[in-house]
Amino acid sequence: MKKIWLADGALLFVAFIWGATFVIVQQAIQYLPPLSFNGIRFFLATLFLAAWLLLFQRQQLKALTKNTWLHGAAMGACLFAGYAFQTVGLMYTTSSKAGFITGLSVVLVPLFSFLLLKQKLKVNGIFGVAIATIGLYFLTLGDKLTIDKGDFLILLCAISFALHILVTGLFSQHHPTLLLTIMQLFTVTVLCSVFSFFMEDWRLVLQPSLLFKQEILVALLITSLLATALAFLLQTSVQQYTTATRVALIFAMEPVFAALAGFFWADERLSGLAVIGCLCIFIGMIIAELPPLKRKASIEKGAGLS
Repeated sequence: MKKIWLADGALLFVAFIWGATFVIVQQAIQYLPPLSFNGIRFFLATLFLAAWLLLFQRQQLKALTKNTWLHGAAMGACLFAGYAFQTVGLMYTTSSKAGFITGLSVVLVPLFSFLLLKQKLKVNGIFGVAIATIGLYFLTLGDKLTIDKGDFLILLCAISFALHILVTGLFSQHHPTLLLTIMQLFTVTVLCSVFSFFMEDWRLVLQPSLLFKQEILVALLITSLLATALAFLLQTSVQQYTTATRVALIFAMEPVFAALAGFFWADERLSGLAVIGCLCIFIGMIIAELPPLKRKASIEKGAGLS
């Protein structure tokens, strides 16, 4: 029981880190292009995990195969799309709204599992998607008739993260977790660097006065070491002590932490309809991950009826 509580506490800490970094990243990309920022972030995280692998998990290198690279690259491509859309989207919307829209990936997973993998969609998943969709409408549209550019990009981010969860479920059981994580983070690093070279002024990264600016240094250290490397290590090491449902429910707290971080650190405020939208999305996430209700055996068999 103690291990379960420690695991839940560690995962809640991971959700807090991910939620809180919305504000930090939003501040950093005011100075550094988003793809360049992500390239440096994932490069540092890859170096940290690679060092951890060589020092403490070197035996995993024996499992390195062509499929490890291919599967890690597929996971990394989805992860890159998610972070790219998220980071660029944060330039045009608030961290509070971004956190809740990103959280839609939790309810998109069962929907995509049904559409792409032909897995049966739970009744909970149907209700969760419906409620979250209503919430998304209130959050992004409100009293307007158009979706903001940033909200749309964050929605694409949620779709990418949902696809990342699916491919991770397909491939993670076939490879050592740490090794596969390094492969996907390395892929994100390469993709961010390539797209940054063609789409951004990557030369800004070479300016010491900008790269060593306090806001950027703090954001890079927190996101690379805490929100990426440490978060993956914590999740990998403690998830064995709890269930997938509990993990999903705990991670559903990420957008709540994002909204709180935006409120306390960035003085962000949500409108009344936006708050209703946030609540609907959060409730939808919870409903989608709850186990289905089971009828009592006495009712199913008609026991006790005369």
